[in-house]
Amino acid sequence: MWHCLVIEDDYENARYIANGLNELRHDAVVCGNGADGMRRASEQQWDIIILDRMLPGNIDGLSILSTLRALGNKTPVLVLSALSGVDERVRGLKSGGDDYLTKPFAFSELIARIEALIRRAGSDDTVKQLRVGDLKLDLISRKVERSGKLINLQPREYRLLVHMMQNAGNVVTRTMLLESVWDYRFDPQSNVIDVQISRLRRKIDTGFQTQLIHTVWGEGYVLADQGQAAGQDIARS
Repeated sequence: MWHCLVIEDDYENARYIANGLNELRHDAVVCGNGADGMRRASEQQWDIIILDRMLPGNIDGLSILSTLRALGNKTPVLVLSALSGVDERVRGLKSGGDDYLTKPFAFSELIARIEALIRRAGSDDTVKQLRVGDLKLDLISRKVERSGKLINLQPREYRLLVHMMQNAGNVVTRTMLLESVWDYRFDPQSNVIDVQISRLRRKIDTGFQTQLIHTVWGEGYVLADQGQAAGQDIARS
């Protein structure tokens, strides 16, 4: 169970998030303004803080972020905002946000991003290798192997594979890949992701009996062995 703090002044949006989290058996506490949110964020320990960028009064989302980080608070923070411009997203991340999700959003993507942030926060910083099935990636040497066969990747392909392996078994959306691998530099309507996924598949999956990279219709992609992918609405493309 996650202990979640939702700092959001829009009552309907806050209720939508909190109810969804509660239905998944997580604990969600809502604060409707920056002052209360700052106090609750400082006084208690949370697994995740879901923070609206624009809040009424003198304490907005960026102020809360900056203060928490200055105090040494490392709780993962997912920033929500209707401001979708690249500069605004960069400001949110530079202020201490761990991820940035623009409104409106699908609840499934909100949960996927929270899962990724909590998993990252609890990961062992000394991890040097990533493994999924017979696929192995060495984060120090940057060497990638599958069943002992060396796989040569271009820098962008390598970054894409690292992100997918770090989120193995979980869906990564196109927006998540654009933000994490392409640093917001491309139009979300671009086919750059499809092209790179296709290239990566040819290198990772071609010639092997088990396919690891899967498409999840209407959501994104998942890197998983057959056991991890079970139950996903996946299709090869």
